[in-house]
Amino acid sequence: MIRSKILLPLLGLLTGSAAAAPAPKHDMFVAAAINNGFVVGSKMVTLSGLFQRGPDNSFAHFGLNFPFIVSLAVDPRDARVMYAASINGVLCSTDGGQNWRIGTSWDMTEPKDVFVDPHAPDHIYLALPDGIAVSPDRGRTWPRRENGLPERGKYMQAVRVDRTRAGRALAACESGLYLTEDTAGSWRRVFASAATVTDVRQSPHDPRLWLATTQSDGVLASHDGGLTWKKFAGLPAAEAHYNVAFDATNPRRFAIGGWTYGVLVTEDGGETWTDRNAGLPEGHCVFRVGLDPDNGRLFAAVFKDAVFASDDFGRTWRKDGLEGALVYNFHFVPKPAK
Repeated sequence: MIRSKILLPLLGLLTGSAAAAPAPKHDMFVAAAINNGFVVGSKMVTLSGLFQRGPDNSFAHFGLNFPFIVSLAVDPRDARVMYAASINGVLCSTDGGQNWRIGTSWDMTEPKDVFVDPHAPDHIYLALPDGIAVSPDRGRTWPRRENGLPERGKYMQAVRVDRTRAGRALAACESGLYLTEDTAGSWRRVFASAATVTDVRQSPHDPRLWLATTQSDGVLASHDGGLTWKKFAGLPAAEAHYNVAFDATNPRRFAIGGWTYGVLVTEDGGETWTDRNAGLPEGHCVFRVGLDPDNGRLFAAVFKDAVFASDDFGRTWRKDGLEGALVYNFHFVPKPAK
């Protein structure tokens, strides 16, 4: 009898441990401006810039209090080394975002995106309003690499490096999608568009699958590594789609965010699409969507309202923080190895 009384609590503890959720493998960062209601000269204090989601699911601001930080990239070898795209250029940090320096010169401002080549992390790609720069030396210098880009039409919204091959990248521009296979030594257009391409992403499951969103050309898919592209049928195309996110927990699920259409999702690899706006504020002006690679949690940033989260792929939503924020981007960064 004594033995049973001891074993039962122990079994309960062991069962509880086994049922506990696994430790997250990624850190969640958000680039956002929280200035709703702020006017110049006001005594109102707001925090803007970079936020990290903590274990209690709250968002903690770190680094500069600056409303125009729009994208973040982290060196895969050292999580303390960060690069942030801001209206002033690239901000560089070597201490986890506590201190920053401007890495670019006066003629490289207002970048939209920054991305580290995972297989050659000394190389950092910077999407600019007038082209692209690629740093070969961890942000010390930023030479332009625009051979093959048009004189007009190279306004760049996003750049992504192929996770399977160093030096191979796709760039989303106002005149289409451009591909480089030699670390931006040369570019060639692989999709022509009269509407700006707003985002481009690679599947975490199939490296040959890439998706891209556009202002009025709908949503595009490539099944051959970005060489050829085709529009998804069944999706509206009259208004802009802002970004796309893959579900790392399910290869058949993608989500798209847009101002007019809100959140659109597919759970069958793009064969059919459903809007998942019920439960979001009226008007559902979604500026960005994101998907947590650890658990498939879907996030939607509703313009200057809040971040909303869903654990059932948008069927139900809950307000999840950063109220009053304009969210520029969600970033999920692998945790450093211990």
